[in-house]
Amino acid sequence: MIKLVVTDLDGTLLDSEKQINPGFWDLHKKMVDKGILFSVASGRQLYNLEETFAQVAQNTLFIAENGTYVRYRGNDLHIAPLEPHYAATFIRIARNIPHTGLILCCKNAAYLESKDECFIREIKKYYSRVEVVNDLTRVNDIILKLAIYDAVDSETNSFPHFYDYTDQFKIVVSGKDWMDISHRSGNKGVALLKIQKVLGLRRDEMMAFGDFLNDYEMMEVAGHSYAMKNAHPEIKKISRYITDFDNDNNGVVDTIQKVFAL
Repeated sequence: MIKLVVTDLDGTLLDSEKQINPGFWDLHKKMVDKGILFSVASGRQLYNLEETFAQVAQNTLFIAENGTYVRYRGNDLHIAPLEPHYAATFIRIARNIPHTGLILCCKNAAYLESKDECFIREIKKYYSRVEVVNDLTRVNDIILKLAIYDAVDSETNSFPHFYDYTDQFKIVVSGKDWMDISHRSGNKGVALLKIQKVLGLRRDEMMAFGDFLNDYEMMEVAGHSYAMKNAHPEIKKISRYITDFDNDNNGVVDTIQKVFAL
């Protein structure tokens, strides 16, 4: 019996307009009534997730910042910090990559050096607590990851600059415009394993939905892994199933309704 349903947000539960299908909220209530715990696993900031799911937050487990920060009912279950001196190295490299913007994602806020209003508006779609500082290497906060917004293509423009660090750190293309750098254990799969242990779940009691490379480890861990119809080819390869519909056609909700007969 599946006891935990975990879904990515952008490109998965959300449609292309960043909206949640209205039918989700009734489905969430039905899952709660059946004793199924719902979780959202995203590269977004925790506070953004808590705002987005405010009406069901008490019955939702949050996996934020690509697995580096997990919270449930106000309790921190897992944090995978990135050491400041390593973060500083990555910040200095990233500053020299053209057509990019940097976000230092920390426990208390997301920090930017850029004062560009268009960039800040874009970032606030994903980060609710944002502060502009003069120097990211001097931020005093628990660092969760460095996120790079790439206006060209994260996989070809930003990622090659960090290839030599991939053995020591988690460096992942999390979307066409995004790349994240975190502690080696900073991924959704490790977070899900931690949750599995805390909640006493088996692998076959967990269902997961994802669409991009930052979901890879999560799809490996969950016994019932569903790649979105619109997913990256590598996610489709690793997943056990593929949804009948993409994120613009309510693929997550449709699948849950069919599996649980809700």
